[in-house]
Amino acid sequence: MKKFPLLLCLVYLITTSFYPASSEDRVSYPRLMIREIKLSAKKNFSPQNPAEEIYKELRFADETLNFEVFEKAFLGFQNLKKSGKLEPSAKLLSVCDFSLSSNRKRLWVIDLGEKKVLFNTLVAHGKGTGEEFATSFSNIEDSHQSSMGFYITEQAYMGDNGYSMRLFGMDRGYNDAALERCIVMHGAKYVSEDFIKSEKRLGRSWGCPAVPASLAKPIIDTIKNRTCLFIYFPDQSYLASSQWLKNVEKTDSILDSPKQNMATN
Repeated sequence: MKKFPLLLCLVYLITTSFYPASSEDRVSYPRLMIREIKLSAKKNFSPQNPAEEIYKELRFADETLNFEVFEKAFLGFQNLKKSGKLEPSAKLLSVCDFSLSSNRKRLWVIDLGEKKVLFNTLVAHGKGTGEEFATSFSNIEDSHQSSMGFYITEQAYMGDNGYSMRLFGMDRGYNDAALERCIVMHGAKYVSEDFIKSEKRLGRSWGCPAVPASLAKPIIDTIKNRTCLFIYFPDQSYLASSQWLKNVEKTDSILDSPKQNMATN
């Protein structure tokens, strides 16, 4: 007789296992769905840094451009585009890192669209700016010093230093006298490994970012006619005051007139 109640229980369990689940049995399903939505939601994540994404794909052969310098150059490049100083389709960015020894290849020409380094070479600073290392900068004529900041490249021409390219300084008070001072990019024999071996440092210009004579034409032909050049130096006053180095959302004053002529800066 003791086995009979057990048998009844077993029959009951078997027959009720085929019944549809009640509303109480479905409580776990919404919980599962909520957990999946939380895992797949991306709107709360911070957007990727575009400068970092490009930098990760660049292949540096000789000298590696410091990321913080590149990030500043990229920010200024973006702000120049947004202000109409560069064409919306602009993709070339040239960077001179004058915090480095002049004996190092401290000029990079970068195609941001292709994420490719086109040139990496030596570049001279002004004789009034320092010996091997740059230390002093000026926006004054006849100072023979380099000027830091952002430039828009202009047309190429044949001058006293051969094939050259005019530069328009975009930082008021720091390099906006570049045209009057005849600060241009040109080639020079003193920008070479041989000169470094004989003098223990690179030769110096009168303030121009001079490049190797053999590379002057290919570099100039690549970056002439309204591309961005950034001459970097860790001068805190400049870095804090340049309108081009402010975050995009803080640059409303420079973005109001996208068709403003560059000569008004």
